[in-house]
Amino acid sequence: MYNWRAGGGTAIYATLRMLVQLLLVGYVLVYIFDTDHWGVVAGVLIVMLIAASWIAVRTVKSPGPRTYLSALIAVSVSGVPVLALVTQAVIDVEPWFKPRYVVPLAGMIFSGSMTAISIAAERLASELGSGRSWIDSRRTAFDAAMIPVMNSLFAVGLVSLPGMMTGQVLSGVSPLIAARYQIVVMTMLFGAAGIAAAIYLVLEKRNMQKW
Repeated sequence: MYNWRAGGGTAIYATLRMLVQLLLVGYVLVYIFDTDHWGVVAGVLIVMLIAASWIAVRTVKSPGPRTYLSALIAVSVSGVPVLALVTQAVIDVEPWFKPRYVVPLAGMIFSGSMTAISIAAERLASELGSGRSWIDSRRTAFDAAMIPVMNSLFAVGLVSLPGMMTGQVLSGVSPLIAARYQIVVMTMLFGAAGIAAAIYLVLEKRNMQKW
């Protein structure tokens, strides 16, 4: 039977933690957006990468240092090039470290990579634990990791209007321009998630072979 008291306490704790985090982030972003130094932005991105990799492997039972390192490499290798491509080639941010663009986009990209790795890690452990071969387990884990972003691609515009597009429309931006920006967001999330899941699975296979 579901323990409503325990579940309710967990929900209240999660809600309060979310409120505190968002309030703190709001104050921090005010400072970051007002800064004009690339070192501050680089430091923020490093913290985001470390946090994303740590959160990504929380679905793994007793993750070791190698698992954390695999997640960190996967998030970094998938997220940083995609971020550079979007900010420098697509949006053409000037200066290149302008935090008002770089930090929010990095958050979306790193978060997408983190979610893909988290699902892949959990499914990989589950499949291997059930006695399936590495190849089948890896394929199932990768397919599962891509489900959220694939569902978003199919549902966007039909079932839901994404937050970025909705925010731009509400702020008075033309729906056509908002749609273009949302296309960029969806493609960068799709690319980052796929690359991150693939890199993590490759690194984890090497870790298992070393052990």
